[in-house]
Formats: sequence, C-alpha cells, structure tokens
Amino acid sequence: MATRKDLTNAIRALAMDAVQKANSGHPGMPMGMAEIAEVVWNHNLRHNPANPKWADRDRFVVSNGHGSMLLYALLHLTGYDLPMDELKRFRQMHSRTPGHPEVDITPGVETTTGPLGQGIANAVGMAIAERILAAEFNRPGFEIVNHHTYVFTGDGCLMEGISHEVCSLAGTLGLGKLIMFYDDNGISIDGHVEGWFTDDTPKRFDAYGWHVVPNVDGHSFGAIEAALKVAKAEVDRPSLICCKTVIAQGSPNKAGTHEAHGAALGEAEVAATRAHIGWDHPPFSIPPDVYEGWDARVKGEGSEVLWNNRFTEYERAHPALASEFKRRMKRELPANWKDAASAIIAKATEKAESIATRKASQNAIEALASLLPELVGGSADLAGSNLTLWSKASGMHRNRPGNYIYYGVREFGMSAIMNGMLLHGGVRAYAGTFLMFSEYARNAVRMSALMKLPSIFVYTHDSIGLGEDGPTHQPVEQTATLRLIPGMDVWRPCDTVESAVCWIAAVERGDGPSSLLFSRQNLPFQKRSPEQVASISRGGYVLSEPTGGTAAAVLIATGSEVALAIDAQKVLGEQGVPVRVVSMPSTSVFDRQDETYKAAVLPKGVKRIAVEAGVTDVWRKYVGLEGAVVGIDSFGESAPAGELFKHFGFVVANVVNTVKSVL
Repeated sequence: MATRKDLTNAIRALAMDAVQKANSGHPGMPMGMAEIAEVVWNHNLRHNPANPKWADRDRFVVSNGHGSMLLYALLHLTGYDLPMDELKRFRQMHSRTPGHPEVDITPGVETTTGPLGQGIANAVGMAIAERILAAEFNRPGFEIVNHHTYVFTGDGCLMEGISHEVCSLAGTLGLGKLIMFYDDNGISIDGHVEGWFTDDTPKRFDAYGWHVVPNVDGHSFGAIEAALKVAKAEVDRPSLICCKTVIAQGSPNKAGTHEAHGAALGEAEVAATRAHIGWDHPPFSIPPDVYEGWDARVKGEGSEVLWNNRFTEYERAHPALASEFKRRMKRELPANWKDAASAIIAKATEKAESIATRKASQNAIEALASLLPELVGGSADLAGSNLTLWSKASGMHRNRPGNYIYYGVREFGMSAIMNGMLLHGGVRAYAGTFLMFSEYARNAVRMSALMKLPSIFVYTHDSIGLGEDGPTHQPVEQTATLRLIPGMDVWRPCDTVESAVCWIAAVERGDGPSSLLFSRQNLPFQKRSPEQVASISRGGYVLSEPTGGTAAAVLIATGSEVALAIDAQKVLGEQGVPVRVVSMPSTSVFDRQDETYKAAVLPKGVKRIAVEAGVTDVWRKYVGLEGAVVGIDSFGESAPAGELFKHFGFVVANVVNTVKSVL
C-alpha cells in the first residue's frame, strides 16, 4: 500500500519528468506544493473525475498557473480523462496539457490561469456565484448548492495589484466558502523575494477581513489538515492558509532556489532527485498502489450519486425551482425569450426616444432583468453614471446575496471576478465602467475572449463626447483596440433601437464576450423599416439610401457619428452627390456575414468614407487606400462636448468635403 509520501513523490516525479521532456516549464511549484495538494485532493475536495461539470462540485483553481504540471498530475492520478501520453506531450502543439491551464482543453480545469493574480479573482467570482445560487435555490432540508472554492496562489499572484482589488472585496463580502493556500516559498524568477516583496501577508489579509492561518508547515500533512479544518469551520470570512514551503522540495541541489522556478531541473538533477526522494521508477511510470491511493473515481461517483438523489427529492418538492436551476446551469435562455426580445426591440422602436445610449442601455437592462432572473450586474463605482442599475437591483452585501455588485474602484478585479462567475455557471453577468477605464481591466477582458466566456462589458462615455473631463477620460484608441481582441464583439449603437439589439445579441451569444459602448450625450432616434431593424443584428446595414440616384459613395458610421452621417447625406444630396449611409454598430459581427450580404451593404467599386470619433487605422480595411476616414488620431481636449466635436472636425461641412475629396 502506497504511503502519503509515495503519493506526493508521484507528483514530484511527473512534474520534473514532464518539464524535462519538454525542456520547458516550472517544476518547482508542483514539487513544493505536493503535500498541500494531497491533503486537498485526497481528503477534502468534492469532485467526480467521470463528470468534471457536476454542478455541486468543489471548485479548484491554480492561480499560480505556471505550476500547471501540479494540476495535470492531480487530474491524471485521480482518474480524469487525461492519459499519461498527454503528460508526455506537456507544452506541445495541440496537447491537452498546455503550458498554463486552459479551460475546455483539459477535463477538470476550471479556468485559464497564467496571468498572475487572475486565478484568485476568478475564484472570488466562483464563490460569489455559489453564494447567489445557494441563497436562491436552497430550501430547508435541500442544500443543492453547497460547495467550496479552493485556490492555490504564490508570491507573484500576491504582488499583482489585482490580488489587492479582489481580496479586499472578498473580505468585505465575507465569502466564507473561499479558501486560499499561499505557497510561501520566498522565490520568484529573479531570485529570493526579500529584495522586492517584504509585505506581512498575514497582516495584510487580516486587514481585509479574512480569516488567516499563518506559519503552516507546507510539507506536514498534519499541519495542513489542521489548518484546513479550522478554515472550513469559518463560515463568515474567506480563509488564507499561509504555508511555508520549499520550492522544488526533494531536489538535492536546486530546492529553495530560483533555478527550479522556470526551467527544467536538468537530466543529472532529475536523476539525483529520484535517488534523494527514493523514487526508483522510470519516467512517466506510476506503480499500481500509487494509482490506487490517488484514485477518486469511486468516491467521486458516490458523492455525485448522493447529490443526484437529493436533487431528485428536491425536484419533487420544488419542481419549478429545480427546473429553473437546471435551465441556468445549462446556460439556456427562457422558453419565451425570442418573443420577449422582439417585444423589447419593438417597444424601443415605438417610443422613438432621442436619449443618450447609456440611458437606452439602462432601459434594455430593465427589460432584460425581468426576463432573466439569473442576471447579475455591477459597476466600478460609477453606477449612477454608467446607468447599470435597474429598479429591482439589490446590492450584494456580507449578509445579503443580491443581484448587483458594487465593485468599488476595481475595474481589473471586477472584470476577472465576472469571468469567474460565468465559469462557475448559473448566472449571467455584466459589469460597467467608463470606456477609458477598460484600460485598467484589459487583461481580464482579453482572458474572457480567450476562454470564450459570454462576459458583457458595459462601457459608457465612449468618445470625446464625454466633454470637460478632458483627454485623461476621453477614449480615442480604446474602441479600436477592443476590436483587435480575437473573439470580442464590440458594439457601438447609435440610438435606442440599436442599443436594445446589441444587448440582446450579447445575451444570446454563448461563445465569447461582448463590449457594449454607449454615449454620455443624447443621440437622435433613427427611423427604420422592419427589414432594417432586423438587419441591425448583422452588425452593419443600410440605414439610409440616397434620394437622387445610385450612390456615388458610402458613408460608414457608428454610434454618435451616425446622425452626423445622415445630416451630411442630406447636404450632399442637395449638392447633387447621392450617398448611402451604413450604420455599422459591430464590425466583427458584420465581418462574419456571408459575402453576398456584405457586398450588398458595401458595393464594390463605390468609394467609402468612415466616420467615427476615434483612431482611423482600423477603418482602412473597409474604405481602402482610395477612401477616407473622418476620425481622431490625437488625444482629446478639455472642453464642452459640442466644442470638441467642432474642433476635431465632426461637423457636416468636414464630412461633406471629405466625401467630395475622394470622388
């Protein structure tokens, strides 16, 4: 029968062998956290290797994702569908063991980690989702949502600013089901961290309102178990277990050094480590008794069967709740969704309001919230400006789950937390800030696209139309750079109807995130036929045809500049220059349309002019070198919005002259 030392040494062997074979990777963390992993995975984690998506499983996140071989070793050893051949292909093309964990590639991986600190944020989001669902669906005698979120983290994660943002909020919210293990080995890639990281981490987290267990021997099974027992008993605060560990524990010459952090140990040191820890098995060879000691399949199946039986009883007692829970966990829309969504668009068309699109967005949220009880909103201390609240929004607090999160000034943390909520499942989430401050959140926004999450980013004050706050707050390049993120749908609507359509498109999207960009200032309503309304969802469509013959040019505009294009079209028509106006609220959605449709909207051989209050380069793919762009390739100024638009050439005369210049 394998001892616990044998079980942990299997992790060390697999980690150093896989990294050595790839000649790339980070062996030190898996070797240093092996005992912690054994305690968590063999004695505490509720999971079922046969069903990695079981709804009430505990969530496990490796925020220090460079130590991915720890997770791959655990998944393989406990019985997930991750055969040894995949571990041998660590960090190779199209393997299921990429350099950093990636969700939906490796069974059992809950989130994509690697950018340090974001795994903590994702875990906070998972714990928030668990709390929301537990409050809504649990009933006396039926705790169908009752699980922990465990996260492994290291010095690098805690140095990253996002860790402050999210751990501060987690403490404020009292997320008692969140337990984090800190791998306190004192090493980062550059060496011993005392030259750049001397925080008193236990005091830091105590100040956040966490329950802290300091100075735990990270290589003592008993000490780790005792600390975890205390942490699980603390239900009103998240817990941090500070484990003193030795990086690359077991390596006779590289343990405790930065040489083991981000590079293979080397053939000689791998051999020396084998001898030192008493592991006399060939590379990628695990004895049957070690497999038996790790195998979680029977236990995992039993845990899920117990839950399934409980859920069956719950279904009998609370059929409506059970049906709703299943719908949400499958990420399905309500049965009446199509008709209700059409009604939202029809109402916006009928009302024909000329309001700021941020207000149009709020109107859409109000309508959607009544259809989607799973909707969870939030804003980074700008709810009154973003207009992200709705009439029945309830703020989340320590003792109240709520459906709206006041994130405070934490744009990066907010975005990564939202990603974690969506990874957990059972909720639909959006979060808002000014478009300019998407810059703070950029890596979490990118990660949402990489993970193909249906995150909804609500960005208001989308141009120089923001006005007097000046260039520090006026987005110029932000719309363009968001469009450059693969898989991101960016929508910049021009009025209430386009705003409703873009919200519905974002909710319906299941394979990636959406950024919805809204104006501060009022924008005029645009009249449309039913066919034009239906075409908005295609990303770009003909909004207005010339009255005086075949179009000599096409004006392409988005957002606040659509009305300008319409006004310029009228003047050009009076001057004998027929022009078509195309509204293109989403370039990425338009690009996915078939060639026939795109050619019908943007006919070949007809000169094109784009008008958008932002940088111009992105529009060259549509207008070509022979077309023109009315845009801004400099920073803004501090002045009232009307003056700014005039100063930067967003006036009818300039658009008219630009059109004439290319004909």
